[in-house]
Amino acid sequence: MENFYGLGIAPQLLETITRLKFAVPTPIQAKAIPIAIDGKDLMGIAQTGTGKTLAFGIPLIQRLAQQSGIALIMLPTRELAVQVQETLEKLGRYIGIRSVLLIGGVSMEPQIRGLRANARIIIGTPGRINDHLERRTLNLSHAKILVLDEADRMLDMGFAPQIKRIIETMPRERQTMLFSATMPREIVTLATSYMKLPIRIEVAPAGSTAKEVAQELYVVQRGDKLRLLEKLLQEYRGSVLIFSRTKHGAHKICGAVRAMGHRSAEIHSNRSFGQRKDALDGFKAGKYRVLVATDIAARGIHVTGIEVVLNFDVPEHAEDYVHRIGRTARAGASGRAITFASPDQSNEVRDIQKLTRSWIPITKLPELPPHRAPQPYIPDARFARPHMRPPFRPRR
Repeated sequence: MENFYGLGIAPQLLETITRLKFAVPTPIQAKAIPIAIDGKDLMGIAQTGTGKTLAFGIPLIQRLAQQSGIALIMLPTRELAVQVQETLEKLGRYIGIRSVLLIGGVSMEPQIRGLRANARIIIGTPGRINDHLERRTLNLSHAKILVLDEADRMLDMGFAPQIKRIIETMPRERQTMLFSATMPREIVTLATSYMKLPIRIEVAPAGSTAKEVAQELYVVQRGDKLRLLEKLLQEYRGSVLIFSRTKHGAHKICGAVRAMGHRSAEIHSNRSFGQRKDALDGFKAGKYRVLVATDIAARGIHVTGIEVVLNFDVPEHAEDYVHRIGRTARAGASGRAITFASPDQSNEVRDIQKLTRSWIPITKLPELPPHRAPQPYIPDARFARPHMRPPFRPRR
């Protein structure tokens, strides 16, 4: 499809889409928008970076403009919630439909003021949405639309009980849209429990990766990973997103990258929301060339122009590989995904290849730089465990 005309979008909203320079709908948008505008329940399966936000955002705003009530959008991470709100604020600004962001890590007072100002689109993470419900600062009894974005990730993160509590406060007569990159059994169960004869839209097989991503694998000893990383950071000069399995590993890698002479920042659960936002904004703006993250960021980073996604650690779950490498080659651009695997991780690599139905070519190790002196691990004192804090010394 060459443009957004012919999808049933109202003229005023079409003008806004044109003004925001969204020219050609992606496959998931072309398939989902007409169905969602009709008010039908749907399950959308698409790779990350394919435009799912507009696929539910355009119909949602159009339907709210035509009727009373509110819409609720649930997402797994704060970063993803922020970016969805940024997009929907631009879309709704000219229609007069405001949104409010309900996420943890920040004060509830501005959120309460936003709710009292009659925001009609509620965007948030399950934990903070539940907090507002318990405080009775949020009332979902007149909600007409529910969107579960990155639903599989929310279940992976243990949000199922909270999602259930939230949905139980909503009217049964509503439109429900579920979007995900993978479709495990738990998602099907969720859909059958809370949706009415949903129409399934699949623009790529669940678990498939973007064709524009060039994938490669290095089999490397754990002790040589930093040396290989140093070599690759010399070879690739663009922005690089590095994934670590653990937050402590991310902190160590970030320090090592700085010692190599590269500007870097880190995103993981030991960082406050403000620190994570600063790191992501700095990465987008080019202040940091390298961003080191745990899987908390695999679906919360929407940055165009990432040259390389580098899996310093093989992900714990094969599905996370799909979401990690989806951070590059976004919106049709090309990109590269590099994975470091130790010789004893053949089973984990095989699971990834089975899920993605693709072979990841193995690249021969280059000549590595000499060993560097190990970088001392310096824990972040603000988030240190009690036994790591310095002993209390009374003032004299």
